[in-house]
Amino acid sequence: MSRTEVTKDIRYVGVNDREIDLFESQYIVPNGVSYNSYLIMDEKIALMDTVDARKTDEWLLQVKEELAGSAPDYLVISHLEPDHAGSIAAIVSAYPEMKLVGNAKTFSMFPQFFKLDIEDKKVVVSEGETLCLGQHTLQFFMAPMVHWPEVMVTYEQTEKVLFSADGFGKFGALDTEEDWACEARRYYFNIVGKYGAMVQALLKKAAALDIQIICPLHGPVLKENLSYYIEKYDTWSSYRAEDTGVLVAFASIHGNTAQAAARFAGMLQENGVAKVVTADLAREDVAEVIEDAFRYDRMVLFCATYDGGIFPCMEDFLHHLRAKGFQKRTVALVENGSWAPMAAKGMRKLLEEMKDINIVEPVVSIRSTMDERVEKELRELADVVANAQ
Repeated sequence: MSRTEVTKDIRYVGVNDREIDLFESQYIVPNGVSYNSYLIMDEKIALMDTVDARKTDEWLLQVKEELAGSAPDYLVISHLEPDHAGSIAAIVSAYPEMKLVGNAKTFSMFPQFFKLDIEDKKVVVSEGETLCLGQHTLQFFMAPMVHWPEVMVTYEQTEKVLFSADGFGKFGALDTEEDWACEARRYYFNIVGKYGAMVQALLKKAAALDIQIICPLHGPVLKENLSYYIEKYDTWSSYRAEDTGVLVAFASIHGNTAQAAARFAGMLQENGVAKVVTADLAREDVAEVIEDAFRYDRMVLFCATYDGGIFPCMEDFLHHLRAKGFQKRTVALVENGSWAPMAAKGMRKLLEEMKDINIVEPVVSIRSTMDERVEKELRELADVVANAQ
């Protein structure tokens, strides 16, 4: 099997992007990202999605090389977001006889991105419909809000391949050796996390299919132990904690709140908590901290009071969590303030806007620096958090 073969008749024609610094202009991608595209070679040839315009030229050459003088009959458009649809105009220009396959929502949104006359090229499909290529048959399933309203996935019935759009994707170029779960988790919660109910609905559709291979639009093709990846997605999209542990996230101005957080993390470990992760919200990538907030079943927030409210990096973190649908977690609060501590009140207000958040007592209030009272209260809180369910 060659480098590009997913199966004998399905070829990978995606590209790596190692020059990108921020995915969607907000997520740090130190190992880049892949834009995945596939060719199904049959009596009729189907091209599954395009790539970001950043890599159009490289992608076109790769597609042309794999086609070896043939031309695609269909372009299946799973998702119109520019990192996947950014080269549609170029491929339409290169192969003007090619038909475009999408659903009604795909084509209603299409003019927002492209000024192309495609009326004679459209093949509109709906839930469960099929398209025969010869030996291969494509079946289409709608996946609205995973994570755009026009998204659909495609199941190839003969070789039992699911083209899963952004589902089961991850950050990182394909020539990167790294753990799948870490960057897939960060990708999922920051990009798809808000839409857990929609992911659950898609997983129910997928459960009725005999899937042997998953071809996502980012990250590696998945061929082995598929139950592992599906179980991860089921856990993530149902907002269950993946691991038993505590995230201690702190927002510190001069270091005193940070010292208290570090001391508290040690107390948790003394109480038998095996997994304790600390995060400096002023310095760490917020997307990484969001990943850990969803990963563990408990979270403790240490925050300095600032301008009578919450220190900005903590406020930003909580706004991100709310936007991503954070829920079903136990949270404890510790505030700091030299004359009028108010951070806990502000954090509680934001947390109460989230679903099924259990805020445990006591709330510890530090006056500038640690003292015997604070030490005692933190120990009491550590005991509560360590034994919280």
